[in-house]
Amino acid sequence: MAFLELIDLKTHFPVKKGLIFRKQVDMVKAVDGVNLAIAKGEILGLVGESGCGKSTLSRTVMQLIPATSGSVMLEGKDLTKTTAHHMRSQRINFQMIFQDPYASLNPRMTVYTTLAEALRTRFPALNGDELTGRVSELMERVGLDRRFMRKYPHEFSGGQRQRIAIARALAPQPKLILADEPVSALDVSIQSQILNLLKHLVRELELTMIFISHDLSVVRYIADRIAVMYFGKIVELGRAEDVMDNPQHEYTKTLIASIPKIEKRG
Repeated sequence: MAFLELIDLKTHFPVKKGLIFRKQVDMVKAVDGVNLAIAKGEILGLVGESGCGKSTLSRTVMQLIPATSGSVMLEGKDLTKTTAHHMRSQRINFQMIFQDPYASLNPRMTVYTTLAEALRTRFPALNGDELTGRVSELMERVGLDRRFMRKYPHEFSGGQRQRIAIARALAPQPKLILADEPVSALDVSIQSQILNLLKHLVRELELTMIFISHDLSVVRYIADRIAVMYFGKIVELGRAEDVMDNPQHEYTKTLIASIPKIEKRG
């Protein structure tokens, strides 16, 4: 049984017109019949251009956006059919890492407060020195000095802020991480550090990850398999090296051809 399975998943948004009597005139099919099976401990790279439905798919998996139809099976349980109360208790099992670490962190909360709040979602009784110790462990795990726990997000660089966001995602001890363009807002040199950190954490903590990006070269580095999304559908799926070295779909070939190449000149 797959750890996470998406079965004919659809997320459609009606387009309506009219000031008083609003009438549906069209339908945006952001996710349109996606079928995916993800194994425990796997990193699946989900790639495609902006607007292809990648982020909508991730939010549908988390049930932040309701599915129009289909199923999201997490360890054999259909999340689309669970109650709102049960969904709230389940949501700590999957966490998101967002593109902009500064926007995703509360500027009025210190690192300590941010991580302590996330820890208490799983361990509500944590307090005092034990809580401080857990915060310290999280910071060290993502490569941050514990001395900085009383600082605010604006006092950190972009790469450090993303490390804080990663620590916050790890705090409730989730089973699944959805990383939505987590390195696209960072400098190239910092991107490699964050990618290496994510790969290490997935292996060390036995996590499962969906890594979303428009950059195929980044996805090739981190992912075990690549799923290519185009107009709400998965048009190609396979091992990362197979998709990159022998693409089958014309859209995948176009994405690969658009990767910048450095030419040597004599």
